[in-house]
This record gives sequence, structure tokens and C-alpha cells, in this order.
Amino acid sequence: MGEGEADSPPAAGKKGAEEEEDDFGYRLFPDRNKKPQSFLVRSLFTFHNKCQLMLRLTLETNPYARLLLEALKQSGCTVFNDRHFSCENCDGCVSGGFDAATSQIVLCQNNIRQQSHMNRVVTHELIHAFDHCRAHVDWFKNVKHLACSEIRAANLSGDCTLMNEIARFKFGLKGHHQTCVRDRAIRSILAVRKVSKETAEKAVDEVFDACFNDLEPFGRIPHSKADAKRAYRDFQNRDRYTTNL
Repeated sequence: MGEGEADSPPAAGKKGAEEEEDDFGYRLFPDRNKKPQSFLVRSLFTFHNKCQLMLRLTLETNPYARLLLEALKQSGCTVFNDRHFSCENCDGCVSGGFDAATSQIVLCQNNIRQQSHMNRVVTHELIHAFDHCRAHVDWFKNVKHLACSEIRAANLSGDCTLMNEIARFKFGLKGHHQTCVRDRAIRSILAVRKVSKETAEKAVDEVFDACFNDLEPFGRIPHSKADAKRAYRDFQNRDRYTTNL
């Protein structure tokens, strides 16, 4: 995930013989366990209002998000703004997360301050939602499944674009994109699972090639908004031409 976006589903964990109980990342999203506030109360908080406005702009104008929303709809998983997105206060280290238990994307209103950041977080989480829709992902028990979705999200969401890496003061030439994707996938797993770094690294390395090369629904790695626009046009035209056999 990008910049501490915890992207995996929370749920009640089971304590192993010698392991601390895993809360599956719920500690990062304290509002998940609180009683929902009324609309009037929420409207008094500037963070919440700003989050909702930025989310709406992302869903309406961002080509990454628009492609994913259409892909989800075609896969039988239509996304509704009020049902599948929730602006909440989160731990200071995360920007968003995907809660598989509720099929809901959490947007950390206290940590997302810029529209470009919102665009990237929404895209990242929608990739998880797309994976959740199209495949039988065992988010809670199979760390390789989690690793695969984290690799795809880092690869396709724009997390590892050149400009984002420069902003992080990370520079590289050959193979830098792959290095960024690997590092961010490992970070994401460690943020939401109580596993060792060695376990996270092993899971990522074992599935990296297959998951890095799985470019659905983009069909290409969108290194820029222009790439995402082309991918969106290509996606819309996929079924335009048919052949009689």
C-alpha cells in the first residue's frame, strides 16, 4: 500500500500456540468498532466533509478509479458511494484500508489532505476490492493471497510512479519500479498482520512474478494519468468487436 495505507481486511483473530493474537489491522482503524455517528454530528467535522468531497471528485474524474468501478460492475460487484466507502479517523500511519468483512473501503480522513493522495488511496483500495470480487481471496489465513493483492495494488495504483518515489527521496534506475512494488507490498503486510518481516518477504517473493504480471483490469501498468486514460479507453472497447464463428 502507498504511504502506510493499510489495505487488508480486519476480523477477529485466533491466538496461535506461541503467537500474540492477530487483530488483522483493526487497531489501525479505531472508528470501525464505534457506533456510527449521525449525519448531523459528522457534518460538523471539517475532515469528514473534505474527505467526502475529495472522494466524490476521485470517483467522478480519476481514470484509475473510473476504470476499476466499471470493471467491478462488469464482474457483478457494483460499488455504491454511501455503502462501500467510509471516511473515518485512523491511526497516524495509515491512509486507507479494505475491510473484506464488510466489503467496505476505509478512507482515513485525518491523514488524507490532498486530492492526489485521495486518488491514489481510492485506486489502491479499489484494486483490493476488485481482487475480492473476482477471486476467492483468503485475506485472513493465507498470507500469500494478501501478498498478491498488495503487489497488484502497489504496481497498478500509481504508488510507485517516478514522481511519488522522488517525493520519498528514493531514486533508482533499472528495476526500480519492481523494487518499489516489492518494498511497499511487504510494508503493507507488516502494517496489518502480526507476522515477521521474514514471513512477509517470503510470501511476497514466492508470488511476485505471477502477481506483478497480472495487470487486470488495466491491461498495462499505468505509470501516469495519461496511461490510465488509455487503459480506460481500451477497457471500454474490449467487447466492442465480436467475430461470428
